[in-house]
Amino acid sequence: MKKPIILYAIILTVIMSSCHIYKPYNRPEVNTSGMYRDTISVNDTLASDTANMGNLPWQKVFTDPYLQTLISQGLEQNSDLKTAALRVTEAEAGLLSARLSYVPSLNLAPQGTFSRIQDMLPHQWSYNLPVTASWEIDLFGRLLNTKRGAKAALLQSEAYKQAVQTQVIATIANTYYTLLMLDKQLAITEETAANWKKNVETMKYLKEAGRVNEAAVVQSEANSHMIEASIPDIRRQIRETENSLSVILGVAPQTIKRGKLEDQTFPEQLNAGIPVQMLANRPDVKSAEMSLASAYYNTNVARSAFYPQISISGTLGWTNLAGGQIVDPFTMIANAVGSLTQPLFNKGTNIARLKVAKAQQEEALIAFQQSILNAGQEVSNALTLYQTAEEKSIERKKQINSLEKSVEYTQELLTLGTSTYLEVLTAQQSLLSAQLSETSDSFQKIQSVINLYHALGGGR
Repeated sequence: MKKPIILYAIILTVIMSSCHIYKPYNRPEVNTSGMYRDTISVNDTLASDTANMGNLPWQKVFTDPYLQTLISQGLEQNSDLKTAALRVTEAEAGLLSARLSYVPSLNLAPQGTFSRIQDMLPHQWSYNLPVTASWEIDLFGRLLNTKRGAKAALLQSEAYKQAVQTQVIATIANTYYTLLMLDKQLAITEETAANWKKNVETMKYLKEAGRVNEAAVVQSEANSHMIEASIPDIRRQIRETENSLSVILGVAPQTIKRGKLEDQTFPEQLNAGIPVQMLANRPDVKSAEMSLASAYYNTNVARSAFYPQISISGTLGWTNLAGGQIVDPFTMIANAVGSLTQPLFNKGTNIARLKVAKAQQEEALIAFQQSILNAGQEVSNALTLYQTAEEKSIERKKQINSLEKSVEYTQELLTLGTSTYLEVLTAQQSLLSAQLSETSDSFQKIQSVINLYHALGGGR
């Protein structure tokens, strides 16, 4: 009799191990080599080694005191971040419920009966005071994999919360620096408008002196009005940007206190680290991986449905009813039952559930792999954006220096009567365009730092 039992136990063990019911999730192999493309270095500013600026606290990256206040306010009041925190609470409750599945369930089920037959005494009272208990013996991993899946879901929700926090910080910073850029562009445009008003007066004097004609005066007035007309648009953009930032902060639209674009400072060296660090730093990558782990455990739960469920239940309590007779005082009642449930006619349903679970696991694997590719793309783009902005900044300064001289020279030549107003106008318009572009270049450089910090999983 013992040999068949031992053989059955061995076969059952082999079957269980072959379908990985008890095997925990392991990360699939991921190739991250070349994820950032070429290692970029601009005057030794960008580096790619084990140091990673994504590990820096956001206060070390964004040192503007006004911006730090705004970020702190956003982390406290942003609605998306509050929602993400509630998801973590929900996942914690789900994990607690899964852990409590190992504990026997207890229920108190008191019952009472009153009986009376007409014209007969005495009346009869009967009662039962049982405490019922049930316990599932987890031999085939259903409860184990459910608990592991709940833990993965909790880690996923925590990673999602971190991803939202990272996005909130980056969005606040980007919007803040957009405001500084618009402030600088407004200041340049207002200064240019004031200069062009003086230029109109100069043209009128030159006309009186016979150096230019009426057409030149009218043309100078038209260009002065053109510059003045661009100012309301910039002010509108500033107001709309302030409104957008207020909504992110969770407050009503209002004026935002801020510094100046030219006063901003950032770390001198931006370290991108090595691509494999994305697996630990990027919260969206971690969230995708925990989604894969959760799908893996769901597949194991679907597999465990093919095996029997074993449970033990029992009752312990008191009653005054014994064998149909009312007795007094208390009489103790106790019973215990063991049960085994083996699926028979719902095998097709279990097969379908397993197929669905396997398909969902494959989908989660594809999403995890894609999240890594997306992360590498974002880091590479941020590095390239920084390099481009740095190169443009060098050439833009040279361009502005040349255009300032051009404006000065053409105005002198116009006064001497050896140049036309068209040359002066062209030089002035080119200078204004270059000055506005320089401001955009400065913002682009700052934005590349924010994007790189975000892409590397910063924001703690």
